[in-house]
Amino acid sequence: MTVWDEVVGQPSAVAELSAAAENPAAMTHAWLFTGPPGSGRSVAARAFAAALQCPFHGCGQCPSCHTVMTGTHSDVREVVPEGLSISVRSMRQLVHSAARRPVSGRYQVLIITDADRLTENAANALLKFIEEPPDQTIFLLCAPSDHPEDVQITIRSRCRPVPLRTPSPGAIADVLVRRDGIEPETARWAASVAGGHVGRARRLARDADARTYRETVLGLPMRVRGLGDAFAYAGELVRNAKAEATELSETRDAIEREELAVAMGAGGVGKGVAAAARGAKAAEKDLERQQKSRNTRNQRDAIDRALVDLAGFFRDALVVASGARVALTNPDRDADIRRAAAEWSPESVLRRLEAVLTCRTALDQNVKPEIAVESMMTALQRG
Repeated sequence: MTVWDEVVGQPSAVAELSAAAENPAAMTHAWLFTGPPGSGRSVAARAFAAALQCPFHGCGQCPSCHTVMTGTHSDVREVVPEGLSISVRSMRQLVHSAARRPVSGRYQVLIITDADRLTENAANALLKFIEEPPDQTIFLLCAPSDHPEDVQITIRSRCRPVPLRTPSPGAIADVLVRRDGIEPETARWAASVAGGHVGRARRLARDADARTYRETVLGLPMRVRGLGDAFAYAGELVRNAKAEATELSETRDAIEREELAVAMGAGGVGKGVAAAARGAKAAEKDLERQQKSRNTRNQRDAIDRALVDLAGFFRDALVVASGARVALTNPDRDADIRRAAAEWSPESVLRRLEAVLTCRTALDQNVKPEIAVESMMTALQRG
């Protein structure tokens, strides 16, 4: 099994990347991986990084492949933004470290998994390095698209594009069975309702709570009958998202605070204790800001997953109403979808879909989640 087996349903991209890894003369110093959520942008970038470091160009068995794919290779750094954006300060630190000579591999590789979250100043800091790349340094950027709203034109023009597509349900089911050991029937169901998102399919197949939450969300369109329902369900959706984010954060936040306290000499004695205490307070405030930003990101991600499910429901209702012979996003909700298509006019379904998409946009623009979701729910109630 090679590292390329990790990249699901992308034969054209795999062929291009593997050829580049095998031919150093054809290498490019900056690459831009684009594709819809779930297409495997970061996985493809990580597999490419492994192939660049591997003496056999991605065998999947050697120490280089193993350490890159597990995130422990000394010459491969992966930037996974946990907050709302990637700051200029963190980007400068990363690109400077990536400019060093490789320690054990052939290249220094910097993977930025969400390049669309770069602030303007962070993008400018990255651009300076891409314009004059250090020897043996490779930049791998991942973003939803190459649109200027996602990636600066000046950065995009200096990168070699690697467009990815949405994997087919069959390809997703195959990898869930083969790589994750999931039962074939469960894998096929998860792949059929994940909307081409490999990670979401894996989560649905493994996590009973995720399946229950999806059922609750997809039941909302037919349960919202009055304004009272709209506000009640909006509050429930936001509370569930906050609870999920808190659950994800609590243990990790406590560990980070404890590690910081130890690093700053908590409980120490001596002349330097007072100075260390002042430094510790500043570091604690910085850590609190990072943790708050990460928690906000987790909340929004949880709400967004629900919004994606709702958008898929209304899309399916439009498909059924039009009589189009197209696969449904939620085939297991066929009865409710056909009922919605029969009870609501296509115009009404489209207005509901637009309300969901407007809510997603509002959250991206930092509108308070309670307000954005309540506005959406009232629109769903009105039709």
